[in-house]
Amino acid sequence: MPDTSIHVPTNIIYTGVAGTGKTYRLLQVAKRYTDYLPRADETDLLGQLLQGLSWREIVCLVLLDFQSKNQDLVKVPEIVNHAFFVAKAAQNARENNLNSTAWLALRRHSPADSKTVSFDNRASQSYFDKDNSGAWYLLPESLELLTELSQQLAEFQQAQRDNSVNQSQSNPNQGFSRQRFIMVSFHQAYGYEEFVEGIRPVMAASDHTTSSSSQMSYAIQDGAFLKLCQRAANDPEQRYAILIDEINRANVSRVFGELLSLIEPDKRAGMANAMTVHLAYSGRAFSIPANVDIYATMNTQDHSLAPLDMALRRRFRFIDCPPQPELLPMIHVPQNSETDSPAATIDLAKLLTGLNNRIIQTLGMEAQLGHAFLWSVTDFEQLQAVLIEQIIPQLMQATGGQEGTLQYIFRDEQQPLRAQFIHDSQASINNSVNDQVNANSQNQPFTGQNAFFGQSMSTAGYKINADLIAGVGEFAKPAVYQRLYP
Repeated sequence: MPDTSIHVPTNIIYTGVAGTGKTYRLLQVAKRYTDYLPRADETDLLGQLLQGLSWREIVCLVLLDFQSKNQDLVKVPEIVNHAFFVAKAAQNARENNLNSTAWLALRRHSPADSKTVSFDNRASQSYFDKDNSGAWYLLPESLELLTELSQQLAEFQQAQRDNSVNQSQSNPNQGFSRQRFIMVSFHQAYGYEEFVEGIRPVMAASDHTTSSSSQMSYAIQDGAFLKLCQRAANDPEQRYAILIDEINRANVSRVFGELLSLIEPDKRAGMANAMTVHLAYSGRAFSIPANVDIYATMNTQDHSLAPLDMALRRRFRFIDCPPQPELLPMIHVPQNSETDSPAATIDLAKLLTGLNNRIIQTLGMEAQLGHAFLWSVTDFEQLQAVLIEQIIPQLMQATGGQEGTLQYIFRDEQQPLRAQFIHDSQASINNSVNDQVNANSQNQPFTGQNAFFGQSMSTAGYKINADLIAGVGEFAKPAVYQRLYP
């Protein structure tokens, strides 16, 4: 019988055009999967880390800690004197025979074919071996068995750093955070090996006489999603999440592999139709815990979404993220005595709404501009820069460089040449000639430079008005931008 008390997993994809805050939503989601823990002293942190660990796990933890500090070979006195070992002995009220305890754990979990360790009562799983100098090291093949322990060590080390920062900032009440999520960005080369599991190179000491001599071997290692699932399975009372930015940039079927069926909420471990599969590389039986949630973003301007949409539609809830111009402020334009332009305001919300209305009419809903394009604009000069460097190039690509469509979007058709945001091909040639004549006749080198920059921003079909680039003429007045309102 399925466990009816299990929380139904959340699978959500945030969709929308570029600049609508999809990634921002992921960052907000991340806060729900972050524990802000009260500040603890070193003894408390050690107690939390070591509670319930066996002596074998303590020795593994010690060697992992040395590894994180680039020391692979460790002798028994170093192990016994390590803070983890000392603290565990204190927890167990142990003072005597600590060397023997360490030796027993090391030899018991050494490989049967070890050339340096003799022991009759070995455990079935080996973790350690010794080199000819008497220094011990973790077997490379044991590292994949220590994923959870490595994660606990990483969290402890981060807590130590956070405590150190808090002390230096004289803020004893501020705690540290524990993340119950991971965030990954999909791209064209991202695959199953990074996400689930794959064969990865492992560097190991070749003769174990010096830490500098090394050789490469290969081992099956867990990917980002599998590591998260293992943490979640060991902590069933808490919810965990994987946050995937740009899920449509990778081949989703290849990335998820056999897990594409398992991510469905009712196929999770403990759910009504729970499924288990055998992983492609290790052959291990695996099911996705029900306390793992999946959030992703998808850019709807990508034209390769049809097969992806069909594969994911019944596995995820799709939440549309439209442009939100109402979030944008008005900017104030100071009085310009040179152009007789009085102080005025430009309503960025109206400006974006006007542009998007005309974009929808000519290019469709999926070509709209998100509010993030104008989110950081606080003054007149920044508005000009965003138009030149981001918005116009974005629309140029969306229109395929068709200057007629661009001019319609910017309401240029009935405007004099000097007030047009976009110049068509012939106007560009004529205007460039006039600019050069004016520059030569008036001996104004900067005018020539602006004309050259304007040419550099042009394509075969359109050219940005050089006055907009220079911020002069009509483009030093707010009226030309207010013209873009609905």
